[in-house]
Amino acid sequence: MFGSIFQKFKDTFRRTVPAFQKLFGKIGGIFAAKIDAATLDELEAALYAADFGVETATEILAEIRTAYRDNKELRGQDAAKIGAAVLNRVLEGSEAAHTPDPTRQPEVIALIGVNGAGKTTTAAKLAWRLHQEGRKVLLGACDTFRAAANEQINSWAQRLGIEIVTSRHGADSAAVAFDTVQAARARGCDVAILDTAGRLHTKSHLLEELKKIGRVVGKLDPGAPHHRWLVVDGSLGSNSIEQAKVFHEAVGLTGLIVTKLDGTSRGGALVGIYRALKIPVCYVGLGEQPDDLQPFSKQAYVEALFGA
Repeated sequence: MFGSIFQKFKDTFRRTVPAFQKLFGKIGGIFAAKIDAATLDELEAALYAADFGVETATEILAEIRTAYRDNKELRGQDAAKIGAAVLNRVLEGSEAAHTPDPTRQPEVIALIGVNGAGKTTTAAKLAWRLHQEGRKVLLGACDTFRAAANEQINSWAQRLGIEIVTSRHGADSAAVAFDTVQAARARGCDVAILDTAGRLHTKSHLLEELKKIGRVVGKLDPGAPHHRWLVVDGSLGSNSIEQAKVFHEAVGLTGLIVTKLDGTSRGGALVGIYRALKIPVCYVGLGEQPDDLQPFSKQAYVEALFGA
């Protein structure tokens, strides 16, 4: 139904220009013979451009340079394998497969993030995906702050055939969250997805509103929201790490969704966040279609970047 995750990752990075795999592919062509100092410098530039973060890029470069020092016959494919091995090691434990929990009905997922990250679109795609997997889903339009948010998520819900709870612009977002969870319980839903407002992570009063949503839905279920997933724009690169830190301190994030990987050269942003906070990656956005929201696969991600 959803197609090959490996193929989706490969297609995504192939379409991205200028993207990391393009830079690495160019280097790969130069590496067809042997590595030299010039191609090592170009590889260094490509790694930093991908926004893996200084620590990860440094580790990859150090291991490739060591291998080159020990073997002057080292080629591009060898360097790619070394880079893939380092990235696999750094991302150990980063996958967070979402499996149904029958003890929670509904299972409450709060999506959090700043304006422009693709959160509302992601909420709709996630609802559709879980619906396609056979789960009864209810969307909560808790972003009452942004004027067009209700219209946007209503449009997605109608298009995808997903039930939704909405309110007027300016309404109490925590009240909408409460109504959503309460309705989900009454309708026997498996999952309630709360699309919260695009909180500015530098504004403490808005972070307090997120905490209020947690307190309010906690009155219906002391464990809710069971999942607090941060949605970040993959094109922001290392800037998303600071976002993640602030939100994590405020609400205790349990997962990460990285969007817009089909249109950025900074596909390494999720590496930096995971390395800094050890927040696992639940899903990634690989395109505009509903089925382009895919569970994160470390193997597919590394293969797509390094071709190794």
